[in-house]
Amino acid sequence: MASDLVLFQVASITALVGMGLGWRGVMTRYSGFYDLPTAWSMMFWGILLGGFYGSIADRVLLIPYIESQNLPFRNVTISLLLAVIVHLILRMKKVRRTGSQPTTGWALGLAVGGMVAMFVIFRLLQLNPISLELISTIVLVAIISPRSHALIFCAHGYGMLSGKRWSIVIKTFVWSALIITSLYSAIIYPLVWIFLIPPILLAEKKAHDWVWAAVPRPARRRLRRIWSDASRTKHAEEE
Repeated sequence: MASDLVLFQVASITALVGMGLGWRGVMTRYSGFYDLPTAWSMMFWGILLGGFYGSIADRVLLIPYIESQNLPFRNVTISLLLAVIVHLILRMKKVRRTGSQPTTGWALGLAVGGMVAMFVIFRLLQLNPISLELISTIVLVAIISPRSHALIFCAHGYGMLSGKRWSIVIKTFVWSALIITSLYSAIIYPLVWIFLIPPILLAEKKAHDWVWAAVPRPARRRLRRIWSDASRTKHAEEE
């Protein structure tokens, strides 16, 4: 029991580090120019939702998969439920009022993906001896799971801003099912990472457009001026 507690603490800390890394880049670039309080509140709700989702996926998908190396198709049901819940959360009045669905989706996805990573890392530590391969897999899970879910939910929010409804729910359901399947497959077959990482890197480029849509128009002008001033200052310093 004590060893499991230690492993759970290690898994929790590692997942939190992955969530922190997922906040950097896209969200920090536009910090102060979107609805930050709502985004932070979604981290809390995402932890609750992710804990529920990750726990169910751990019991009905991951453990049976580790035991038989045959991934059940029950991921269809839980991924569809996740997509519907995410849509309902992003339809909340305080989110729609500020048009912050993309940034809210990013924060929500980071928390959900972090919780999924926590359960996966715990199982990896529980069932495998420490090795370089295990450490590499844990690092990849901690980074990829929060970021991939953040990208999916951010794209969902952007789709809602574009007037899409149930079509974006279907897309989120499909991508969520693919991500959870890929993550679980990668811990058994490491070559899966080769096919999983490139699409995430490509989606990362689009994420800036999605988050930009959540920045109010007056704030966009100020942000452009800040970037322009910073660019001129950097250019002057280099000269």
